[in-house]
Amino acid sequence: MNLFKRVLGLIWMLLGPAVIIFLVVGAIKNIDTSGNKDINNPVIWIIIIAIFVPIAIGLMIFGWYAIKNEYKHLPEDSDHLNFE
Repeated sequence: MNLFKRVLGLIWMLLGPAVIIFLVVGAIKNIDTSGNKDINNPVIWIIIIAIFVPIAIGLMIFGWYAIKNEYKHLPEDSDHLNFE
């Protein structure tokens, strides 16, 4: 199971930058001042990118912890939590 978590961590770390690149490339390709559709509006793209970049960064952080094997043992109840 730990190997599965580490492999998924690698996938999350690769997926985060891929999502950011995909959004920026899509924005560059679709923003057009002469267009009249919603997809051509730069404000929509700024909002979408502003929402999804923190999510992608969170995926990368989650993947980093999974690769570092921080999720090897998860507490089963509140008595097992270590507050240091």
